[in-house]
Amino acid sequence: MTVEQGLLLLIAAAAVGVVAMIFVLRRQRREREAIQESRFATSTEGEKRCPYCGMFNLWTARDCVSCHRKLPG
Repeated sequence: MTVEQGLLLLIAAAAVGVVAMIFVLRRQRREREAIQESRFATSTEGEKRCPYCGMFNLWTARDCVSCHRKLPG
């Protein structure tokens, strides 16, 4: 392998690395944008979770709104 071929191979490898890094950074940016919080706040305070299906119910509810089973407490 000549010096010119080695240099060309090194430049090609660097170009592939730069392109790969651009794709990784773009993907990370898209993932960050997709995870943005809603402007509508949600809270589970004052709610209790059904032990059977995991649905959140009002603290005063006696039956689950999802599976209609009796809630403890």
